[in-house]
Amino acid sequence: MPVKNRFAELHDEITAWRRDIHEHPELLYETHRTSALVADKLAEFGCDEVVTGIGRTGVVGVIKGKTDSAGKVIGLRADMDALPILEDTGVEYASKTPGVMHACGHDGHTAMLLGAAKYLAETRHFDGTVVVIFQPAEEGGAGGKAMCDDGMMDRWGIQEVYGMHNWPGQPAGAFSIRPGAFFAATDVFEIDFEGKGGHAAKPQDTVDTTVMAAQAILALQTIASRNADPVDQVVVSVTSFETSSKAFNVIPQGVKLRGTVRTMSKDMRDLAESRITGICDGIAATFGGSVSIDYLRNYPVMVNSGEQTDFAVEVAREVAGDCADAPLVMGGEDFAFMLEERPGAYILVGNGDTALVHHPKYNFNDDVIPAGCSWYAGIVERRMPAA
Repeated sequence: MPVKNRFAELHDEITAWRRDIHEHPELLYETHRTSALVADKLAEFGCDEVVTGIGRTGVVGVIKGKTDSAGKVIGLRADMDALPILEDTGVEYASKTPGVMHACGHDGHTAMLLGAAKYLAETRHFDGTVVVIFQPAEEGGAGGKAMCDDGMMDRWGIQEVYGMHNWPGQPAGAFSIRPGAFFAATDVFEIDFEGKGGHAAKPQDTVDTTVMAAQAILALQTIASRNADPVDQVVVSVTSFETSSKAFNVIPQGVKLRGTVRTMSKDMRDLAESRITGICDGIAATFGGSVSIDYLRNYPVMVNSGEQTDFAVEVAREVAGDCADAPLVMGGEDFAFMLEERPGAYILVGNGDTALVHHPKYNFNDDVIPAGCSWYAGIVERRMPAA
């Protein structure tokens, strides 16, 4: 099952959908135009059911095979939202919304799953049911969780779920994947140190929050270097240092630190949170100040199921001839919420030698479309072969 001829025929049409979505990017849950376009296309394709408003602005389409002797149901997921980035690609279909662009390829993911849905609705050459899932708010809004919280998995009886992401730097149309932990948990924190402000010429009369915060930034790096097992992955990054005063001659009353923690296991996640609290409490006490910490557990570790990953590899090899071993990714992916509810797998498809995702010059590579569509369709036709 190499790239399907039907997707070569549909390539221009799917590309036009992708570029239209690219031209009209929408953030988080505000994917109203994109969601409407998706729902209209699914209805036009003849899906047996099209439901909007799942996870606020998510869309679900149901396609029944010619037979259903085994009662199998597979979910295929694509994300729809864009990023708050000013586009700098120069393409003729560049974003018409200033400061918003599809800088992660979700326009391509949506278009490829639409292409697969059109093919599957035409042929229905499978035994069972496929549920195509179009998700909002992947970029920090936990749209995957919102769709699961709306009962999507149980409502349609989804048994397995599969997703895909384009990957710059990997040959266009080539696949890679790994079993088990794949994308990191993505937690965030705010740390507020409170001291006693005063004149910079009289530090003895103050409790200096800048010293506390500076000590904390350095000490937090010991979580990775001295608390974590060296074979485990953890990244603690302080990304913002904000004082309550901007004056040259004032020791500020307060300092706010912001940052992120990336981990690949629940135990390491627990350790990082515990040590951040312990380190900052100790520093504040040492210098005579106080501290409050707001630690938010965001996306969990995305874990590919073993059997489903092996199957995803088989399909990828049939489409592209091979499937490489992917590295661990310390970025986050809220497909993790779906994989917490059902077994499944998430695969990377190469975008070629392009700008990296989340970059103003990034653009999804339309040459990838036939391979991506073929993998989605192959998952269904091979997992639920026609009786």
